[in-house]
Amino acid sequence: MKATYVGLIISYKKGVQNIKTIAIIGAGPGLGLSLAKKFGTNGFNVAVISRNPEKLSTMVDELTKLNIEAKSYIADVTNLDALKEALQNAKKDFGSIDVLEFSPYGGWQQFTHVLSTTPENVLEQINSYLLPAILSVNEVLPAMQEKGEGAILFTTGISAMFPLPTVGNAGIVMSGIRNYATNLYNELKDKGVYIGHLSIGTMIAPGTEGDPDIIAEEWYNLFEQKGHFEETFPKGFDLTKMY
Repeated sequence: MKATYVGLIISYKKGVQNIKTIAIIGAGPGLGLSLAKKFGTNGFNVAVISRNPEKLSTMVDELTKLNIEAKSYIADVTNLDALKEALQNAKKDFGSIDVLEFSPYGGWQQFTHVLSTTPENVLEQINSYLLPAILSVNEVLPAMQEKGEGAILFTTGISAMFPLPTVGNAGIVMSGIRNYATNLYNELKDKGVYIGHLSIGTMIAPGTEGDPDIIAEEWYNLFEQKGHFEETFPKGFDLTKMY
């Protein structure tokens, strides 16, 4: 009887250790929450990271009601030290970060036309997107390489794929992230670590073509299948329809 009891405890501990964790950087009540629900209902623990404690608290409450183990970590992605600390705390709390999804929102008010692009407003995008992306990868990739498994998912705007003059400063950075992600994918595709890129060409809003639940479904399918590196949303995105 005692041996059986001990065996059950060991089996339980192994099961707990096998639960994977997704960290969502830039998590909010839109796409971030939808991704958290999608991965969470498929057996993942969830670490949500952003600068707004009230929104994070609401997200964790909603995820908890769905029996998803979730914790929040406050960090402004432009503060690299705070972001690093948040990721390290998530790793301590959950044991590992098995999937990283990176999608902080720059905000339309920060996007500038190519003719109004300056070093200053490009630097804003670099500080709020490119540098945090690189730091986040640096924090999670070594453990993934050591285990021979894991995934890093980059969410960008469609200017990563197609030049758009109306988002001149952001397009420079988005295409730079795509270049970075492509290089990571090519280096890691045969080593067990999946790198994915989803480029979104629509406004994200519930009840529309860009419903965050639909996008989260597409992201999860791309992650699960791991058949190719990148996809646009909507699939077969037609740039001419934006004009």
